[in-house]
Amino acid sequence: MFHRWERRLAAAAEGRTVRPFEWGLDWIPELRDAEGDAASLLLDWSARAVENSEEFFAAPESADFDFAGDLVTFRSPITTPHPENNVVTARYFPEKSVRGRRRAVLVLPQWNADADGHVGLCRLMNRFGISALRLSLPYHDVRMPPELVRADYIVSANIGRTLTVCRQAVLDAKLAIAWLRQQGYESIGIMGTSLGSCLSMLTASHEPIIKAAALNHISPYFADVVWSGLSTEHVRESLDENIDLDRLRRIWMPISPWPYVARMQTKRSLLVYALYDLSFPIDLSRRLVDEFRQQAVPHDVAVLPCGHYSTGVTPFKYLDGFAICRFLAKHL
Repeated sequence: MFHRWERRLAAAAEGRTVRPFEWGLDWIPELRDAEGDAASLLLDWSARAVENSEEFFAAPESADFDFAGDLVTFRSPITTPHPENNVVTARYFPEKSVRGRRRAVLVLPQWNADADGHVGLCRLMNRFGISALRLSLPYHDVRMPPELVRADYIVSANIGRTLTVCRQAVLDAKLAIAWLRQQGYESIGIMGTSLGSCLSMLTASHEPIIKAAALNHISPYFADVVWSGLSTEHVRESLDENIDLDRLRRIWMPISPWPYVARMQTKRSLLVYALYDLSFPIDLSRRLVDEFRQQAVPHDVAVLPCGHYSTGVTPFKYLDGFAICRFLAKHL
């Protein structure tokens, strides 16, 4: 029943476009003028990025933040060809109690979330005594150029662009956390859903300020979700006959949680997955949980009795939201 429901919910999304496969070397400055086999160049570059991930995910210590009303804006450390995407926007939900002035969470919504995505969750965090800052991901809502109707440029069959834009999301998140620190918050966490969950773990594993991470829908590998997931079937269509899964997994390893599990040792993580998830297949989710256990990384696990899309439907969205907020309230 849940699988049929998941497929109906997924089919309701409009605007999915099968875009051409591209290696996307022009999106990676070090490879833009390189000569040779594109796949080999990307494999070598990705291996170096994982080995030197501190440098790969290094962000400026601060930015020229502008705070007006409830919006924080600043320029992204990575410049893309689309001016709209180069300005980061985050919406601030302060909680005015003594605890709320001390504790804050950066919230990274799911792929293709609109401007209202996770606003309800931010307000729920306020009720738990936690302030929230909701980040608009690259190429989402106000950061989307007019040529797009979906946030295709952050997850696509353009290999280099996907790498660069996901890296941009992490650097943007680190600067958003720097803004929270400037506001006087002492205990800072991060929370993300689906794509936002992956990006949250990349951020948490490279940002020592973060104390706790709530990772909502999880996978060890970026490539495997795109290859096998219901939400990305249109992307897989372009990947087929151009690249195999093993090569794609290795190229997209810098933006995968797998190589960074040990880096989560100094913080507490909540790992959430859904029993009937067709977008983040359950075998992938359980593999990441097993790796946390094997490496003795501090974590809690929450298993939802639903699927990926149905997580956003009553009553499951309340089960999910309360599990996340209880975890964050306990560990921040």
